[in-house]
Amino acid sequence: MKIWHQSFTVLNDLGPYSEALKRHFSKVARPDTQIDMHGMQAGTYRSNYPGNDIRHAAFQYVHGLQFMAAAVQAQQQGYDVYSLSTLPEPALREIRSLVDIPVVGYGESAMLTACMLGRKFGVLLFIDDMNELIAENVKNHGLESRFVGAMPVGFTFSDVLKGFSDPSELIERFQAAARRLIAQGADVIIPGEAPLNVLLAQNGVVDVDGVPILDSLAAWVKQAETMHDLRTLCGIKTCRRGYYHKPPEPERVREVFSFYGLDRLQSSS
Repeated sequence: MKIWHQSFTVLNDLGPYSEALKRHFSKVARPDTQIDMHGMQAGTYRSNYPGNDIRHAAFQYVHGLQFMAAAVQAQQQGYDVYSLSTLPEPALREIRSLVDIPVVGYGESAMLTACMLGRKFGVLLFIDDMNELIAENVKNHGLESRFVGAMPVGFTFSDVLKGFSDPSELIERFQAAARRLIAQGADVIIPGEAPLNVLLAQNGVVDVDGVPILDSLAAWVKQAETMHDLRTLCGIKTCRRGYYHKPPEPERVREVFSFYGLDRLQSSS
């Protein structure tokens, strides 16, 4: 199967992170799974860090248009699954109504998996302001009763990029933050942003004091593979009834994308 991976970062600006992702995907994906990595368009952000933008609701919405354009392109190019590899999951609901292939969200996959590993889960984040967004996503996924909260991990995206060469200090700081969340009742910890997740995974951090540290990227890959299997082996597809599920006609999608210039956001790859 072919999976279109969609990051909220400009991957070409993030060599160590991009290479770590490739290694991790190679480890966790099935031999017959091809994961093609895609990021945001060059120049989307002022720097290699998207967080200054995506901490704002309006910019989340506008940048999410790239995710919608990429999903349509993924379907046109014959991908089997479109997978959002970012905790905020911009336009996840809208994308599912736009394309016919399975669409998998990083945060949703992590949360659903966490519910099978423990009674309650918590999330650690780089961006303090996103606590509200994560709580809203939890509510939209119907998991409020299983959620103890989201809190800052105590270091930044830039720290994690540096930590790929020497992660020891960051791992200690992560463990301290995880213990605070465990004290609030978390039975499973989700390391929110994907760069933090891959740093922990490649260094074998799988629990803190007996509480699982979820490999959210692995859960995301396995969910994508499962959704493809359910479709091809069992014929199970996404609901297509009602306002949030019924797709528009492809020709009208092309017209609307062209009118708003969204076709220019589709990559050449």
